[in-house]
Amino acid sequence: MEVEIKEEIKEEIKEAKEKIEKSLYLNDKKKGVLDAVQEKIVSRKLLVFLTATGLLAWAGLDPETWGMIAMMYIGGQSVIDAAKAWRHGS
Repeated sequence: MEVEIKEEIKEEIKEAKEKIEKSLYLNDKKKGVLDAVQEKIVSRKLLVFLTATGLLAWAGLDPETWGMIAMMYIGGQSVIDAAKAWRHGS
């Protein structure tokens, strides 16, 4: 039983390692860790900015609400990302 558990743990670690390597482009000669981080941050913030800007331009969203939407999402997402990093790092 103990041997089976050790093998399952090894397999889980191997799968997690492969997933991390793939998501951070560790085996890609053209991209690296900073590219992966930048893609994630830029895409989320850009999506919020574009959505809020669209609402501002076409739906009569006031500038204060636009700013609040962008700040809350970006700040909230930063907290979530930090919590995930802390949780997986320990």
